[in-house]
Amino acid sequence: MIKVGIIGATGYTGIELLRLLVPRQDIEISVVTSREKEGLSVQEYFPNMRGHLELDFAAPDTEALYACDVVFYATPHGVAMNSVPALLDKGVRVIDLSADFRIKDIALWEQWYKAKHSCPELAEKAVYGLPEVYRSLIAGAELVAVPGCYPTAIQLGFLPLLEQGLVVADRLIADAKSGVSGAGRKAVEDYLFCEANESIKAYGVTGHRHHPEICQELNFASDEEVKLTFIPHIAPMIRGILATLYAPVKPDLNITIEHLQSIFEERYVGEPFVEVLPTGVVPATRDVKGSNKCQISVTYSSNTDTVVVLSAEDNLVKGASGQAIQNMNIMFELAETVGLESIALLP
Repeated sequence: MIKVGIIGATGYTGIELLRLLVPRQDIEISVVTSREKEGLSVQEYFPNMRGHLELDFAAPDTEALYACDVVFYATPHGVAMNSVPALLDKGVRVIDLSADFRIKDIALWEQWYKAKHSCPELAEKAVYGLPEVYRSLIAGAELVAVPGCYPTAIQLGFLPLLEQGLVVADRLIADAKSGVSGAGRKAVEDYLFCEANESIKAYGVTGHRHHPEICQELNFASDEEVKLTFIPHIAPMIRGILATLYAPVKPDLNITIEHLQSIFEERYVGEPFVEVLPTGVVPATRDVKGSNKCQISVTYSSNTDTVVVLSAEDNLVKGASGQAIQNMNIMFELAETVGLESIALLP
C-alpha cells in the first residue's frame, strides 16, 4: 500500500488527483492539505467525494506528510520549492505539478516567474516528468517535475520531427487553445462565465511562461537551436487543449505523408497514452476528455512545404494530474496504466 499525501488539494489539479487516486486499492490517501480549509471535511468541500474519502484537510506543514511514501504538490508556482527539501530529507518522494523544478536555468526561471528560487540545487536534480522521454530516469527519481499542460501537448507533437532532423528548428509555430480550467481555480475576470463563454481570446502574446520550458526540452531533442513562436488561447470550454503545430521542412528533403505517418507511429509505438491517429483523422478535445490520452495526427502541406501536427489532450489529466500519477506508477514499479485506464467522456 502506497501512502500518498496531496498538498494544495482544493484546486482543479488537486481534486483531479483525488478523483483518479481514491478508487485505487493499492493507494492510501493519508494527508490532504489546505491552509484555508484546515479542519474542513474533504467530502464537504468536494461533494463528489462523499462516501469515498473520509478525511479532513490538514495544515500544509503537518508532520504527517513525513510518513507518506510520496507527496504530490498541486500548488501555485513558488510554493513547493520552500518545503520540498524537508520532505526529501525524510525520504519522501515528491511529484510537483507546479513549475518550480521544470526549468534548469534558474536565472531564466526567476525571470519568468518573478521570484527568487529558494533551492536551485534541486532544480538541477529534478527529473522532468514526461514519461515518453524520461521513463528510465523517472523510475529512480526522488523529485519529479511534471510538465505543464501546453508543454506536454506541444512537445509530443514536435518531438518526432526534431529527433529525425526533418524540420527547420528555428521556425516552429505552436497555436494552442486551452479550456478555462487551465488557468486554475481563482476569481479572475477573464475566466468568469460571462467573459469566457462564446468567445476565444489569445493571451501571453508577447511571452508565456511555458515558453522556456518547451524550448528547453525541445532543444534536448534537436541538433539545432529551437526557436518557437507560441501563442496560447482561452477557448470557451472547461477542459482540453488542442495544439496546432507548424514546422517547415528542411530544404532538399522529400517528404510524403506516408513517411511522416510512419515516423510518428514508430516513435510512439507501445506508448500507452499517446495515440497516433490514422492518416486523415484529426483529434478533438472531446475525444480525450477525462482520459490520460494525447491524440496526435500529422499531415503535410506541400504548397508551403510545412508539416502540420495536431495534438489534443485533457489539460487536467495528461496535462497535469493524470501524468503525475503516470509518473508515480513508474516510480513505484507499477504498471504504468494503473488507475488511468478511463475511457474519454462523451459527450
